[in-house]
Amino acid sequence: MLFILLLVFIGITLIQLVYYVFIFGQFSFAKKQTIQPKKLPISIIICAKNEEENIKNYFPLIVAQNYPDYEIVLIDDASSDETLELFEAYEKQYANVKLVKVQNNEAFWGNKKFALTLGIKAAKNEYLVFTDADCYPVSNDWLLQISSQFTIDKTIILGYGAYEKVKNSFLNKIIRFDAVLNVTQYFSWAKIGKPYMGVGRNLAYKKSEFFNVRGFMDHMKIRSGDDDLFVNQAASNTNTAILFSPESFTFSKAKTSFKSWIYQKKINAATAKFYKGFDQFQLGFFLFSQISFFLLAILLMIFQYQWIIITSIIAFRYLFTWITLGYAASKLKEKDVMYWYPIIELIVIFTQITVFIKNIYTKPVHWK
Repeated sequence: MLFILLLVFIGITLIQLVYYVFIFGQFSFAKKQTIQPKKLPISIIICAKNEEENIKNYFPLIVAQNYPDYEIVLIDDASSDETLELFEAYEKQYANVKLVKVQNNEAFWGNKKFALTLGIKAAKNEYLVFTDADCYPVSNDWLLQISSQFTIDKTIILGYGAYEKVKNSFLNKIIRFDAVLNVTQYFSWAKIGKPYMGVGRNLAYKKSEFFNVRGFMDHMKIRSGDDDLFVNQAASNTNTAILFSPESFTFSKAKTSFKSWIYQKKINAATAKFYKGFDQFQLGFFLFSQISFFLLAILLMIFQYQWIIITSIIAFRYLFTWITLGYAASKLKEKDVMYWYPIIELIVIFTQITVFIKNIYTKPVHWK
């Protein structure tokens, strides 16, 4: 019996090797990107609901972009604070700002996708760039970076939405490691030709792609997923590109409590249930291989069965995973999260199991 478990353990390790080296390595070991700005007319879409303070802090960084031709479409989704008043003031102050006011609609109440749809329709330009009201670009060349990846064929651009670093916060390191692992996954699958998600904190696509799939209509009743469900439906092996130059990153504040982070992950996991079948399978199989590796390693070590072989396999697994994710973290300017990698990885895996169990019994609400 223990010999069979050893063979299964070796098989699981080989599956992990395929995922980390041959799939995730597509991004981790990719060459530095060549940036050739095209200066296409762009519309930035920002949807906000009760984001007064974030708008005050981050809008100046949006309007200061070093780009010759862009408009900013500000969508107020029935805010109850001073967000609308701020947007009205910005529209008067800046010629390239357009305001879209969204009233509560009984059929679409609390649905961000409805608000975004109105903003997309109001945008005058074909090339759309999305970020959230609580995000900001790291550089004034953010739009130049994004425009460089658009081509005749590449009409969906997936960017990296990073989190601010917080000193002496282990939770912050966990959240940023989780973000590195997630982006390594969806960037790598996109490079392979199987794009399955993107994040609304840093996403761009042509307006025609939106209307080609009837916008959000096929998943309008699902509160979340204005970014990843759209990409999952509209992206293909020919129309999607990734962008990972440091000047293209956006930043936002990470959750400051484990409870709020778990809640956010519950939303993400609940949304992933609506991905295409293959995407659900590859994500689920990866998590299965992660959990199985540690369970089998613990079991075999308890029985001290072929412990030299087992410890060698464990060391080998940590070697190729640490190298692969280390290269990815370096590209994303997140190298510090890898110092605690073995511990953080176990916490993230345990968290994913917890989220899976919680989602069986509870249903999260997704938009403010």
